[in-house]
Amino acid sequence: MKRSVITGTGSYIPPDIKSNRDFTIHNFYSETHNRIETPPQEVVDKFKAITGIEERRYAPSDLNCSGMAAIAAREAIKDSGVDPETLDQLIFAHNFGDVVKHTIQTDAVPSLASRVKHELGIKNPACIAYDILFGCPGWLQGLIQADAYFKAGIAKKALIIGSETLSRVIDNYDRDSMIFSDGAGATVVEFREEPENGSGVLGYSVASHCVDEAYYINMGKSYFPNSDPRVRFIKMKGRKVYEYAVKYVPAAMKECLDKSGVDIKDLKKVFIHQANEKMDEAIVHAMYKLYGVKAPADIMPMSIHWLGNSSVATIPTLLDLVLHGKQEGHELKKGDVIMFASVGAGMNINAACYRV
Repeated sequence: MKRSVITGTGSYIPPDIKSNRDFTIHNFYSETHNRIETPPQEVVDKFKAITGIEERRYAPSDLNCSGMAAIAAREAIKDSGVDPETLDQLIFAHNFGDVVKHTIQTDAVPSLASRVKHELGIKNPACIAYDILFGCPGWLQGLIQADAYFKAGIAKKALIIGSETLSRVIDNYDRDSMIFSDGAGATVVEFREEPENGSGVLGYSVASHCVDEAYYINMGKSYFPNSDPRVRFIKMKGRKVYEYAVKYVPAAMKECLDKSGVDIKDLKKVFIHQANEKMDEAIVHAMYKLYGVKAPADIMPMSIHWLGNSSVATIPTLLDLVLHGKQEGHELKKGDVIMFASVGAGMNINAACYRV
């Protein structure tokens, strides 16, 4: 039978490291524009205890979102061995387009996918390049979308990218700014014949809640008093996001497993969006609780401690690290069943089961 198989991965991890120590000199303000009187060191320590983040990466000034994506894409193409001219689709997941360093203006015309296709020098007009805006689950939604196109007979090979420069849309006076980071991850996916227990996407589940939840993550003015209301930054209702994720993501993950015909005991790893360590742990443990079993201690690779939350880039980057032996304590073998899962702005959720 034919399945969508990941044949190559690549990532770009920016060289500029921003440690928690760098935030201890910040003055933080609340949503009400009042200065937070708690000493910055205490704010940072509490932040680390909750999120697990010790440092994050920011893109250098000479690179933007599409530039990082092109680097990751080249790595994925090289890893897969495909001729880029044979790609049918180039799917680019992001949220803010290209944002030039020291500006806050989003630029997404032409599309970032078109920019990457141009940078890669792909001449084939039948390689369709387009962007996806789906919050942090964007890369995974790209994988799901490619699988659907494959099954419809429209395409056979796709390059799927997740890239973001969140450091350029954060409010430095907001404690949540410490969560976000930059990075890019890419995968080449091919629709090919596989044996019954062969590699490929096994099934998926997707949900969008856009009533009360639509603006849990949005754009708003700085928390600094008397800031220019015309200049807006990424804002997040942290508690609302946490409660939403823990309530809905485990059920979506279970639905994905059940639809894929995978026994919970056969699941080897969960590649979950690197949003917040405590939240990710709560989600995974809640999913296992739905089956009446405990989650294995080594089920969840985590890169958030040193890479932070790079939105759409977190899952493909983490997958690339594990597949290439760069994530200590985690490895994958042929035949292992893994799950991808993510949650983000919208609010959107998705999960996919995949056999390596």
